[in-house]
Amino acid sequence: MSFDSTPCHRDWTWLLAAIEWTVSVLHLVVEGSVVELTDSGFLVKTSDWNESVAQALAQASHIGLTDEHWEIIHLIRQYYFNYLHLPNARMFVKLVQKSLGEDKGNSRYLHSLFPNSAVRFACLIAGLPKPPGCL
Repeated sequence: MSFDSTPCHRDWTWLLAAIEWTVSVLHLVVEGSVVELTDSGFLVKTSDWNESVAQALAQASHIGLTDEHWEIIHLIRQYYFNYLHLPNARMFVKLVQKSLGEDKGNSRYLHSLFPNSAVRFACLIAGLPKPPGCL
């Protein structure tokens, strides 16, 4: 019996090719260490994160990190490691509001730090997985 003649085998082969394509890995070299990134630019392993890696990810995203950025980055890392999931955009604003006050817990402030998608870029620079709902 030949597997090539069965439709099931052809579908399975196509699925395998699709899986191999979606796990393509990029690399970032930081202080002589190679860090693997997903095709979206997020760290493959959260354990690879440190502040030098964060600086490199921010630079690649055209974001200059200030004390205000670090405050948000450390907050979202703490949240992720406490609850083992990431907030969506609305929950992210509420988290910042509850933890840092209303002057920082609003979309306008967060987008001034992380343009385009505050939760996406905060997670990316914080070395966390891609958050839910981000393209």
